Amino acid sequence: MKNLVKWTISDYHKMIQSDILTGRNCEFINGEIIEMSPELPQHYNTAKRSVSYLENLLKEKADVRFNGLITLANSEPEPDIAIVKLPESKYNQHHPYPDDIFWLIEVANTSLSKDLSIKKKIYAEAQIAEYWIINLQTQELMVSRQPDNGDYLVSIKWQASIINPLAFPEIDIIVSQLLT
Repeated sequence: MKNLVKWTISDYHKMIQSDILTGRNCEFINGEIIEMSPELPQHYNTAKRSVSYLENLLKEKADVRFNGLITLANSEPEPDIAIVKLPESKYNQHHPYPDDIFWLIEVANTSLSKDLSIKKKIYAEAQIAEYWIINLQTQELMVSRQPDNGDYLVSIKWQASIINPLAFPEIDIIVSQLLT
């Protein structure tokens, strides 16, 4: 069996700067460049509506990023939604780092298995306090909290109609607003 070359984030940035990846829809995960699934309209619209909803709720508390990169130790994934610390200008020179991130949200249809395995693992390893998956197939919100040793200690299908994010327990998020 041959070993694959693992790239660094610096290598990945050099590839981007030299246009090697132009026109490719990919993410940098665990030292590998992974092609992303194409977005279906429902996926895009759900993410976009969720961003608008969360921006209104979190105005002047957090920056709600849509399809933006984040930088982890050996990955640079592109979560559908990242709720990060203000000010926005903080990210003029770099993408948000784990310490900048309140929580991440992936919208899943065809990507569900990747979001539940690969993405969940790298987010837990990066100590992202909270990770949500909007499951379009079942119209459920899946919530993972308390990262520990490369996994989340709590991973549940959210049953209540309202969720309060760990970073902003005073904010009521109506789950149905994320699912429609």
